[in-house]
Formats: sequence, structure tokens, C-alpha cells
Amino acid sequence: MIVVNAKMITNDQNTELLKREVKNLQTETRKEEGCVDYAFSVEMFDPNAVRITELWEDLKSLEDHLKTEHVLNFINAMSENPTETEAHFYESNEIPYPGQ
Repeated sequence: MIVVNAKMITNDQNTELLKREVKNLQTETRKEEGCVDYAFSVEMFDPNAVRITELWEDLKSLEDHLKTEHVLNFINAMSENPTETEAHFYESNEIPYPGQ
């Protein structure tokens, strides 16, 4: 499984644009083959910090996702109002809840 853990720093001017663009991106991405989970969330104490969590069955699924029209549309829309984004990619295996 591939895990993507990303953090996007936005600002008050970009927040509405980001929400609008994420709606389609998230909806379409969740339909993709190989997508296990795909979610955006806002930090409770910093509304300009947006977390992105992605789970993919394999690297090819993630690579294919990055070439889709909805990802390219999102990137283009956000490039006009840049945000600071840091992303980390991991290969992982699910384990049972520790301590059980």
C-alpha cells in the first residue's frame, strides 16, 4: 500500500477556491481504481493548514492518478493562487491496533 501524507498551507483568499476545487478532485479520485482512501481535512486550530491523506493499493495507481484530468485541473486552478505544499510518500503494510 502507498500512503501519501501531505500538508498544504493556504490563506484566507485561497480557502474558498481550495474548497471548490477539492470537491470535484476528491469525488473523482475516490472513483479511481486503486484508490483506498482520499481525504482533505482542516486543522482545528489552524484553518489555513489543510491535511491531505491518500491510500493507494500500489504505486501504479498513484502514478495513474497524478495524470488524470481532475488532478491537472486542480493543479492549474491552484497555480493561479499558489499554496505551500509539503508531501511525503510511504510504502506500508497495515498492522493490527497495537496493544491488542
